[in-house]
Amino acid sequence: MKATWEKIDKNLVAVDVEVGEQQVTEALDKAFKKVVAKVNVPGFRKGKVPRALFEKRFGIESLYQDAIDILLPDAYSNAVDETGIEPVDRPEIEVEQFGKGQTFKFKAKVTVKPEVELGEYKGLEIPATDAIVTEEEIDEELNRLQQRHAELTVIDEGAAENGDVVVIDFEGFADGEPFEGGKAERYSLELGSDSFIPGFEEQIVGMKTGDFKDVEVTFPEEYHAENLKGKAAVFKVKVHEIKRKNLPALDDEFAKDVSEFDTLDEFKQDLTSKLKERKEKDAEQARETAILEKVAENAEIDIPQAMIDSEVDYMVREFENRLRMQGMTMDIYYQFSGQSESALREQMREDATKRVRNNLVLEKIAKQEGIEVTEADLSEELESLSGMYNRPSDELRDIFTRNGNIENLKGELVLRKTLKFLLDNSKVTTEVA
Repeated sequence: MKATWEKIDKNLVAVDVEVGEQQVTEALDKAFKKVVAKVNVPGFRKGKVPRALFEKRFGIESLYQDAIDILLPDAYSNAVDETGIEPVDRPEIEVEQFGKGQTFKFKAKVTVKPEVELGEYKGLEIPATDAIVTEEEIDEELNRLQQRHAELTVIDEGAAENGDVVVIDFEGFADGEPFEGGKAERYSLELGSDSFIPGFEEQIVGMKTGDFKDVEVTFPEEYHAENLKGKAAVFKVKVHEIKRKNLPALDDEFAKDVSEFDTLDEFKQDLTSKLKERKEKDAEQARETAILEKVAENAEIDIPQAMIDSEVDYMVREFENRLRMQGMTMDIYYQFSGQSESALREQMREDATKRVRNNLVLEKIAKQEGIEVTEADLSEELESLSGMYNRPSDELRDIFTRNGNIENLKGELVLRKTLKFLLDNSKVTTEVA
């Protein structure tokens, strides 16, 4: 097989591939075995029609497409390896020659990784960050723990307030007609959670147990259901119950309930230590973000749309997995958030572009500086993952290798090492961010 390539646009290349005549003959043989098993010819059982009779009756050309389908995947993959190009999208294939007794020639046009022109990336200044834990932050963390361990008590008197959980029936109408997904009975809704259509929860505040009310809202322009986008709607709501949070007292008993400590003072000391550790990690991430943004701004890249679309696809899958872990589906999310899939993807596009740009820059710097992953780096990472997943590192290595993800893991480690290289070669200003 022979393969050559040429650049035909910024990030578009054309690969000319020629596959040998012997491989074409073998592909035609395989195609015949596949096709003849499905052919009905009087006097012969399926799969038993002689090759000569088949070609006389149906023509050798009837095997060409199947033979091309057999040859093409490996031929294209080998051509990519041989030319060293890095495709980021599916190729557009143009068959130029195929036939019995001939070589197979085709042209593949494909978008490839863009060239990166680096600017300054060493000696850049980044602001210092602090990891001081304030009393206010300790109080906020304690309040969050109080909220988490609060008991819900049904109140018989009084009106619903923000923070209360109301148990409601509701049915929605648009243009006087009920719509799909707009009805529920005894639904528990925390007021102030912003989990419903904008304006809905605010109108429940002030209602009492047993109250009925028509709640008027307008669906967002980017709502997932086409028939409801931008439409005014009325929800008929009945309040069955109002539950209010009773916060536990901040004392030694509370510390015993939520931690392994006997006193509130001991618990607060441990909380301070953990918050400081968390802030130190956040500060490190802030420095990483700052240096990477500066380095990326200094670089020149023409990013192919295919790479951005691919990253958006990945981010949507990540988001869907997070929802699934919370017991939700994308359909439920779209329904209650008022967002459509296209709106969600558009919302993610800016971050996806930034991710792609940053990774391309880091890859280029790693190549320029000769930053590589050693066997020791890989072993250390697998040991770390072993502790996280409670599985032996050798087993994880086998899993990554079998799934074809070991190279992805190495690539991620290269990016991390490169980011550390940038931090080590930066200057921290005395001004605190």
